[in-house]
Amino acid sequence: MATIIFYQKPGCATNARQIQALKSAGHDVIAQDILKEPWDAEELRGFFGNMPVASWFNRAAARIKSGEVNPDTIDAASALALMVGDPLLIRRPLIDVDGARCAGLDHEPVLSLLGRKTQDDLEGCLHEANPTRCPQT
Repeated sequence: MATIIFYQKPGCATNARQIQALKSAGHDVIAQDILKEPWDAEELRGFFGNMPVASWFNRAAARIKSGEVNPDTIDAASALALMVGDPLLIRRPLIDVDGARCAGLDHEPVLSLLGRKTQDDLEGCLHEANPTRCPQT
């Protein structure tokens, strides 16, 4: 079993469900607050691998929903600068397993850790179906 560093937004019901799935698979999960982490662009970039820049973003973030930030038209350096300044823009969770990093649960090493080929049931935000919405997205 693996020890997983899981960068989450505390109070996020989706992140809580994801942590529980990893624990149920027998892994140790160390939850970290993505909003309090002192990110730098180079370190943050390591979580995104070869993902397209637009997929680095949390599409539920208020600044994206309002149109202030458009992930589809931004370059990597600008995206990282925005995310370092506003971690709510970062796609969650960020995962680190012995130095293997990813953003979201639909990439390795998470798929292997859960013994699944897809994480569709763990990726979607729950707050839209829940009357008690997250205070921040």
